[in-house]
Amino acid sequence: MVDDLELQESDEQDLFEHLRIVVDKGQTLLRIDKFLINRVENASRNRIQNAIAAGTVLVNGQQVKASYKVKPQDVISVVLPHPPRDTEIYPENIPLDIYYEDDDLLIVNKPAGMVVHPGYNNYSGTLVNALVYHFSKFPQLPGNDGRPGLVHRIDKDTSGLLVIGKNEWALTYLAKQFFDHSITRKYIALVWGDLSEDGTVSGYIGRSMKDRKVMAVYDIPDKGKWSVTHYRVLERLNYVTLIECQLETGRTHQIRAHLQSIGHPLFNDAVYGGDRILKGTVFSKYKQFVENCFTLLPRQALHAQSLGFQHPTSKKQLEFTSPLPIDFSSCLEKWRGYAMNNEY
Repeated sequence: MVDDLELQESDEQDLFEHLRIVVDKGQTLLRIDKFLINRVENASRNRIQNAIAAGTVLVNGQQVKASYKVKPQDVISVVLPHPPRDTEIYPENIPLDIYYEDDDLLIVNKPAGMVVHPGYNNYSGTLVNALVYHFSKFPQLPGNDGRPGLVHRIDKDTSGLLVIGKNEWALTYLAKQFFDHSITRKYIALVWGDLSEDGTVSGYIGRSMKDRKVMAVYDIPDKGKWSVTHYRVLERLNYVTLIECQLETGRTHQIRAHLQSIGHPLFNDAVYGGDRILKGTVFSKYKQFVENCFTLLPRQALHAQSLGFQHPTSKKQLEFTSPLPIDFSSCLEKWRGYAMNNEY
């Protein structure tokens, strides 16, 4: 069963505030940092100044300094990180697979089966519970209240890399990169069917009219949020294909819904119809082979393999790559063996 928590776990745009403010005609000249403190809910001056320094505050489409004086009829656009924060999140000593850590950020390799953030029916054992415990071992940093800052998310049963902001500056700087789609994210997926060539899937993703717990792809803007996924064929294995997906946007269940919409759902994705035999022969031996693959990989075949972004402080371009976990790689090896010994 999939609850609303999982549906909320992947849409990164929901992690940001995107405000548009048209300044009143009678507004007197006022520094923009002071002006925004009174317009942005729960925003400290430090948070506003970090946003201005990171270039996420625009006036009439242009970046400004904190000393800029707001004028009547100015149009102000603001992008700020707005991660969910729950005062009842408790630290839990859960091991973390940490790929990288410094004063600004943390790169974690999340295992399949772990929920990212506490919510309905998942109040403990989450990545955030583990991060709160991990951060409690470190001294407080400026702008960091001891809680991890989520910049993006991946589904419970998707494995792979996540970047966590450790202070307000890092959160703001990373949030802008996600909002601008300048962060590079690549996923490895095993899908049903023979994808003949590389391609792109796009459309408006929203909740399905038939099942509110499933996302669907629409052609009409009113039905969802714009989404784009590029995919590249890596390996053809008879009745399944290994592909690399690169996200241009970060919508809920984006890859899963996109691939299902073009008739190639993820292998063993129970929510999007990939947990049954969709391609292949009618022989019982083949049916048993697929069932064995399902047992080896008891979740959707999706892994967040790589992340690339600019570091908030050093401004260096960082790249991180995570190998396929054992369940995915074991299933893939079985399909390779099958493809080698069986022809269409």
